[in-house]
Amino acid sequence: QVQLVESGGGLVQAGGSLRLSCAASGLTYSYPMGWFRQAPGKEREFVAAISRSGSSARYADSVEGRFTISRDNAKNAVFLQMSSLRPEDTAVYYCNYHVEFSMVVAGRPFGSWGQGTQVTVSS
Repeated sequence: QVQLVESGGGLVQAGGSLRLSCAASGLTYSYPMGWFRQAPGKEREFVAAISRSGSSARYADSVEGRFTISRDNAKNAVFLQMSSLRPEDTAVYYCNYHVEFSMVVAGRPFGSWGQGTQVTVSS
């Protein structure tokens, strides 16, 4: 059974940084992975995706240049380095995966959602 556990969220001032981690257990392969977020009253949205090898990444326009996704396949972990944070980045952040990189980018991952990690950016 696949389990996704996110961590690293917290309260930070605008302009600050945070690094999120996602620990994936139960996966038999290194799948394309992604980060998603859901703000209060809004639908969950795509944030960033990374290919199996880590050689390719895609970002939502709203975070391009500020966020960096990376992975450590040996540890079955994915990370999201967030810099220059803005109040509009406030949300619960989730990780997930799919066999196809394009499906992660499309915001249609395969796995069940974890509990997420709360990121709150104060102005």
